[in-house]
Amino acid sequence: MPDGHVELNAEQPIGDLDSYEGALGGLKRRDFLQYCTGVAAALGLSPALGVRIANAAAASANRPAVIWLSGQACTGCVETLLRTSHPSLETLILSQISLEYCETLNAGCGHQAETWKTAAMRENWGKYVMVTDGAVPLKDNGVYCKVAGKTYLEQVKECAAGAAAILTMGSCASWGGWPSTGVNPTGAVGLGEVITDKPIVTIPGCPPNPYNFLSTVLHFVAFGTLPALDDKGRPKFAYGRLIHENCERRPHFDAGRFAMEFGDYGHRQGYCLFKLGCKGPETYANCPAVGFNDVGQGTWPVGTGHPCFGCTEEGVGFTKSIHELATLKSVAPPNHYPDVAAAKGTGASPGAVAAVAGITGAAIGAGAVIASRLGRQDRRDDSATPGA
Repeated sequence: MPDGHVELNAEQPIGDLDSYEGALGGLKRRDFLQYCTGVAAALGLSPALGVRIANAAAASANRPAVIWLSGQACTGCVETLLRTSHPSLETLILSQISLEYCETLNAGCGHQAETWKTAAMRENWGKYVMVTDGAVPLKDNGVYCKVAGKTYLEQVKECAAGAAAILTMGSCASWGGWPSTGVNPTGAVGLGEVITDKPIVTIPGCPPNPYNFLSTVLHFVAFGTLPALDDKGRPKFAYGRLIHENCERRPHFDAGRFAMEFGDYGHRQGYCLFKLGCKGPETYANCPAVGFNDVGQGTWPVGTGHPCFGCTEEGVGFTKSIHELATLKSVAPPNHYPDVAAAKGTGASPGAVAAVAGITGAAIGAGAVIASRLGRQDRRDDSATPGA
């Protein structure tokens, strides 16, 4: 059994439920326990606390009401939740949380949806979780984004007043993202510049990984508190390490193997994309470890051959041009490494020649040492007493 593995009792009752099936959208008991154990591990908690998280998530009385508001956004942050399968979207919104309002997923519309939102906020005042995606326009009193006759600016202030916890989903809600770049004609900002009297958990990304959101919500459900955050309000379990540290192309970086152009030999061989503008060395996120669309490793931009553009990092994503080199926060690659390939017809580059010469010299030297040692061994064998 691997170290840190906890064997969960699949027959153990969870809360007041006799079975997960039906109560959790047909999800089997063992599968749900294993999922919650994984959540605990991702949060930096003891895997044994997975049972406690499962208890809290399966108890309908503990389901937090969620009010989800959308501002200047592309809907991608909501769409990414549709790609989850453990738990699935219906399990999430019907069994683990009580999604009271979300413009993209509402069953009702118009006055019906707005009336329901108002009633849900009043009934759960001081207890509901507020989630936002999209930036907040401030210019001209926020007139550039309105829902049901109210500006988005008015709506977020009204909803934040009664929220027990506030989460921003995506880079636009977290720090302005794409709408705030360039000339910023609407005066778009992140929620943190509007709501300043309450802590805000930021889950940046374009889109963010849905499991960073799900794990944060489950932590709140199970323990009544939010996970540890960094200085930008991001959960440390998801944004505590540089992408560069976990990237599958990191060994190529350390060895000085870089793709120089899209489609060249190095690019086709999976070499490091640093010289094509990859922002992984200055971006904090768990993209290479978790991946997207429930496929696993490789299903993220760098894994498919495109440089990371730093969407989770304020001042990097949507700010730096894709061709700009990242500001290295760790060891820089030595400048003396040769190019991946010399230009056609020019022969080997001087750097490549020097590298080959060095390797050849080292090989000759190593061969001489081995030969001398074999010679000494042969002489010892010849002088040995027969039959000894």
